[in-house]
Amino acid sequence: MTLTDLSASDLSQAIHERQVSCREVMQAYLSRIHAVNPTFNAILSLQDGDNLLRQADERDAMLARGESMGWLHGVPQAIKDLSNTAGIPTTLGSPLMREFVPGADSLLTRRMKTAGCIVIGKTNVPEFGLGSHTFNEVFGATRNAFDPTRSAGGSSGGAAVALAQRLLPVADGSDFMGSLRNPAAWNNVFGLRPSQGRVPMVPSNEVWISQLGTEGPMARTVQDLARLLAIQSGFDRNAPLSIAQDGQSFLASLHLDPKEVASIRIGWLGDLGGYLPMEAGILDVCGLALKRLANQGCRIEPVTLGMEPDRIWRSWLVWRKLLVASRIAPFLLKAENRRHIKPEALWEHDQAQGVTGAEFMTASTTRTVLYQRMLTLFEDHDVLALPTAQVWPFEVNVRWPRQIGGAPMDTYHRWMEVVIYATLAGLPCISVPAGFNPDGLPMGLQLIGRPQGDFALLQVAFAYEQVAQDLLQRAPIQQAR
Repeated sequence: MTLTDLSASDLSQAIHERQVSCREVMQAYLSRIHAVNPTFNAILSLQDGDNLLRQADERDAMLARGESMGWLHGVPQAIKDLSNTAGIPTTLGSPLMREFVPGADSLLTRRMKTAGCIVIGKTNVPEFGLGSHTFNEVFGATRNAFDPTRSAGGSSGGAAVALAQRLLPVADGSDFMGSLRNPAAWNNVFGLRPSQGRVPMVPSNEVWISQLGTEGPMARTVQDLARLLAIQSGFDRNAPLSIAQDGQSFLASLHLDPKEVASIRIGWLGDLGGYLPMEAGILDVCGLALKRLANQGCRIEPVTLGMEPDRIWRSWLVWRKLLVASRIAPFLLKAENRRHIKPEALWEHDQAQGVTGAEFMTASTTRTVLYQRMLTLFEDHDVLALPTAQVWPFEVNVRWPRQIGGAPMDTYHRWMEVVIYATLAGLPCISVPAGFNPDGLPMGLQLIGRPQGDFALLQVAFAYEQVAQDLLQRAPIQQAR
């Protein structure tokens, strides 16, 4: 086993016990990135190697003095290219932002730096983070860790591939419509969408309504996921709706004894009674993943959402296009910029024009009804489950699936409808590796937790992890040594 194979927790322990130097860790990761990244295009804006090694030496000198910045001390980290990094380009995957270099870090970046990480660059995203397929005109496409001819998912596609290919020990991401979950599923790693408000997004132009998107952690182990969440979470006064709970609570033991595991009740939503089109094999793979928990005594039973799914989708469209349009609008102050913005982003913006306040309040009322319905389901279940995606990773040169099993997709994101329920309800949701199809392509299973029940959800995922080691040990292709 090489240094880049270690989990972030094991790597941190090795660094702090002086079994390995921060310089050696940096050298190992830079070597792997140079060998592997040209194939997958996950890491962007890689910083000067000599400067990164100097920073690693500074971290080693601190340890020699008995000083540690925290869990990420000396750990290489690349920040998702939607989150500001002082002195390093933050392009949002847009040609219009190609030359933008922030003067200050985002709150997420600052918190991770404070915990000791060394920022080596960025991870790739779709343009403006829109669409669960990571490609843009600035850097090109990120390729799936298990098949470079396939999509990595998105929008945290670069982060997921970097994890799977051992280019990073742990990664940050963000999630609006499955962007921490879809790429995690398609690259056989864990992605957690935290509870609404758990990880504050700062800076933000609007802090009261724009709550559907959230940043969060991705990792190869659930313990690493929890440790990174502990660093990322916590109240910030610039995000008045952020949750005040101290992130240190996520450092407690995730272990459940066999009786506690056997008491877990999981409601299986599946394809919502046939409403959601699914490619062949996805429901079967997710069913086998749930069986792993059933074999430990968990009670798995089918449940129905209890409200019309199409009503939820219509509500989603109103919320999404208004929030996305507010992000695109500043770039359209110059009419000539339209030709530099991808059509999907323009569609979102243009669709939002003319939406009335009454329509928005109707959509918000539907969102409230969904939340209340989810609360009812949690009276009898600890966790709700459904697939993370409705299709297997598709060819990398396809912009988005136009149909699923013969059912036409009427928008560029309709094929990811399966992820909107946790988002709209503001609930914590984790994608866990579920299995593979005969072509060796991965799929994930969404587990949705109770309101602000992030820790309990991590405990369920940890229990699953213990009985899914055969899936987790399945290595992606081209792991050069």
